[in-house]
Amino acid sequence: MTSTPHHPDLRSQLETMTTEAFRPELAEIDRMSTLDIARVMSGEDAAVPAAVAARLPEIAAAVDAVAARMRRGGRLVYAGAGTAGRLGVLDASECPPTFNTGPGQVVGLIAGGPEAMVTSVEGAEDSRELARADLDALALTAEDTVVGVSASGRTPYAIGAVEHARALGALTVGLACNAGSALAAAAEHGIEVVTGPELITGSTRLKAGTAQKLVLNMLSTITMIRLGKTYGNLMVDVRASNEKLRARSRRIVALATGAGDEEIERALAATDGEVKHAILTLLADVDGPTAARLLADSDGHLRAALAAAKG
Repeated sequence: MTSTPHHPDLRSQLETMTTEAFRPELAEIDRMSTLDIARVMSGEDAAVPAAVAARLPEIAAAVDAVAARMRRGGRLVYAGAGTAGRLGVLDASECPPTFNTGPGQVVGLIAGGPEAMVTSVEGAEDSRELARADLDALALTAEDTVVGVSASGRTPYAIGAVEHARALGALTVGLACNAGSALAAAAEHGIEVVTGPELITGSTRLKAGTAQKLVLNMLSTITMIRLGKTYGNLMVDVRASNEKLRARSRRIVALATGAGDEEIERALAATDGEVKHAILTLLADVDGPTAARLLADSDGHLRAALAAAKG
């Protein structure tokens, strides 16, 4: 694996980053009671949503751009190292059961590959070349979006992914937790959620990690809402892959339609368990094939299909 050379000024770079700042007032935190440490930590975490809220216009602009590409068949790809990479993989892996996204529609890339999900892969985060190779393996196109994620905003893997994607014409988003980051500057849409110094100096799995999780939740969830993957706040594209999700499917149909249990079972049976189709058969009084056609004609948007059915 090829890595970038060691930067002699990396230590000075870290010293200028708020995520790496030392907090002398916490220098004796190890001498505090467990409850007091928990109180301090909880107070720190409480500041994260406000930091995210300050960046909502940038997040919304990124979502609208991502949704526009995905409507044309593009993919959403997260790229990061360490905690940032793991959060991207987590968000991507939860899209199929939640929103019934197709295989490879939302992808999480972590520096060092799947092994890096559970262990440290030395040097992987320092390689821009590795990021390019990982993206090339996906045969990236101009309809795709690449979201580079890095608390510091300087991780070569994340920056390399964004730079390579942008050169290919793909949409790029850079999510960092320091102001003036190289990652945000490299991306078309820069999102810098400044969460400040960590409780444990430089441990960006804490506030920075929480902020990244919140922003990734927004990017994927609101994009899926824009793509018609929900009906109101109901997960009508949920994939019923286990008993809990099958029970949730029945409940979603009930909430959307007010139908009784027997009607719901018949509707789900007639639509091969597809929640969105079952709701449409009940609300528009159409059969399964008609529901499928109406939804196909409406790009999967249940509200639009209902309007079409009612003429």
